[in-house]
Amino acid sequence: MTEELTEETSFPFQVTGTERQQALKHCRDTIKGWGLTMPDVEPLALDFGLGRFDKVGEIEFWIANEEEFGYCGKFLFVADGQTCPYHRHDNKHETFFVMKGKVRMVVDDEEKVLQEGDILTMPPGQRHSFTGLGPALLLEVSMPSSRQDNFFADKAIGDDGVI
Repeated sequence: MTEELTEETSFPFQVTGTERQQALKHCRDTIKGWGLTMPDVEPLALDFGLGRFDKVGEIEFWIANEEEFGYCGKFLFVADGQTCPYHRHDNKHETFFVMKGKVRMVVDDEEKVLQEGDILTMPPGQRHSFTGLGPALLLEVSMPSSRQDNFFADKAIGDDGVI
C-alpha cells in the first residue's frame, strides 16, 4: 500500500530531475549531520504541484501506510523557510513529534512554535501548516493517509485544493 502512494507516477505532485536530486541531497546531508539514519525508502519530494519547492514543499520518508490495520508512520523534512501548506483532513487523525529543529505551526489560524521533543496532536478537521525555522524533521504517526482526504486552502493545489 505504501508504494502506491509514494511512487512518482502515482503521486505526481513532486519535483523531478536536478531539482529533486539537489533537494534530496540537502535533506540527506542535513539528517546525516544530525547523526540520524532514515529508512531505506524512496522519499517523496513534494512541491504540491505549485513549482515553488523551496518555499512550499516537504520531503516525506514513508515507513508504513497500513489501511487494513489503521496506521501510518512517516518522517517529514522541511528546509529553512519551507512550508507544508495549510490544509485539513476529514478522516485522518495525526500526531506530530519534532525530532530535530523547530517549526512554526499554524493550527486553525493560531501560530505556535514547536521545537525538539514537542508533540502536537491534530484531530480530523483541524486546519494546519508548518514552516521550518531552520531545517526540521518531524515524525508523523497517524491514521492511514488516503487520497481525497487532503483539503488545501490553496485551490491551485491538486484538483481545486484536494489531493
